Amino acid sequence: MADQVTERKERGRAARKAVPRSGHGEWRPAADRADPVAVLEQQALTRVPELVPIRYGRMAASAFAFLRGAAAVMAADLASGPHTDLNVQLCGDAHLVNFGVFGSPERALLFDLNDFDETLPGPFEWDVKRLAASLAVAARENGAADRDARQVVLAGVGAYRRSMHALAGLGELAVWYRRIAAEELLPLVEKPGQRRRVEARIAAARRRDSLQAAGKLTEVVDGRRRIVDNPPLVQRAAVDTDEVRALFADYRSSLPEERGELLDRYTFVDAALKVVGVGSVGTRCFIALFQGRDENDPLMLQVKEAEASVLEAHLPASRYDHHGHRVVAGQRFTQAASDIFLGWMTGPGGRHFYWRQLRDMKGSAEVGTMSSAELGIYAELCGTALARAHARSGDRIAIAGYLGNSDTFDQSIAAFALHYADLNDTDHAALAAAIASGRVEAVEV
Repeated sequence: MADQVTERKERGRAARKAVPRSGHGEWRPAADRADPVAVLEQQALTRVPELVPIRYGRMAASAFAFLRGAAAVMAADLASGPHTDLNVQLCGDAHLVNFGVFGSPERALLFDLNDFDETLPGPFEWDVKRLAASLAVAARENGAADRDARQVVLAGVGAYRRSMHALAGLGELAVWYRRIAAEELLPLVEKPGQRRRVEARIAAARRRDSLQAAGKLTEVVDGRRRIVDNPPLVQRAAVDTDEVRALFADYRSSLPEERGELLDRYTFVDAALKVVGVGSVGTRCFIALFQGRDENDPLMLQVKEAEASVLEAHLPASRYDHHGHRVVAGQRFTQAASDIFLGWMTGPGGRHFYWRQLRDMKGSAEVGTMSSAELGIYAELCGTALARAHARSGDRIAIAGYLGNSDTFDQSIAAFALHYADLNDTDHAALAAAIASGRVEAVEV
């Protein structure tokens, strides 16, 4: 066994010959790099036309908002250079806002990755670079000088490297059961005022459940609870009862047996189209209201369209024929604990969807208000969580061997992140110019 561990370490070290750790910082965009606005326009072809201007409007709001929505642009950039053969189940969109807290099935509040629309197996460093670039862009947007933005990135990547080394020394079950409880965030925050804000956000997350969602998104009309229309962000859907029954049966069949039995105790009440996020805007996303024991026992599920991962143009295709299945499997593989109602189905027109609870004690950080010091603390937490996620699916010993004990990799990724932040500024300006010229339409909602 000791020999196997040594061999796995050596495999990681050998990968440095093909892709030197210092080489990541030398990245430059390809000479034939696609127009970023054209990439977004291509994605828009499969989306709800009247919602696409909302996506452009949200992406145009800031450089960080653009980065959030431009996963397809960055995927092509990452694929344009050399990469290691040290593969993991990638999140595929590991920017810092796609980390947060949520409730486990045991009702513990955990910190982890929480978005898997783009998940696919691929080189571990692609997720690290996506996170690093988001840290650099966010730090700059919050007013940090490049030297301070660099320190924020170093904090996140250094935490990833150290965590991967720690995980490489653990047994398989210890890695699988590893999780980050929300309470572990508090010791990281030294200033009393900052700690109170974190405590308040944790407390607010605990209150975010179906009952709270129903209170905000529904009303009682003629004695019947229904979702409130708020176009264009929430639009009640015309419901064909027979079609809903068939779609629901397809979704139910993807759940473990005991969870299907639990779901059977709920009755469908109403559904609506709902605009969510930044990059996802324009994909078909619905919320569905169910009732359990009585109207004070609601369940609100999100039904989200799953298209091909943006990574599939650059990596081997998913082993799953159904993209909803791909998302669900990637999430279950990567998260320390996943939503009990996570499942998938095929919808009208053969479109793929996955289901999950709309709010299940979910919460995210307000990164736009963080100082560089606070952002550095949060970066460490994200880097730690990303290493834990990668260690479940990849060869953590080989990855640790590649990373090494020095900060060579950290420094290189920090250089990459600042280069990419510059490029992202240029891309953001290109979108603004396309809006100003009338090439694309943008709506601020």
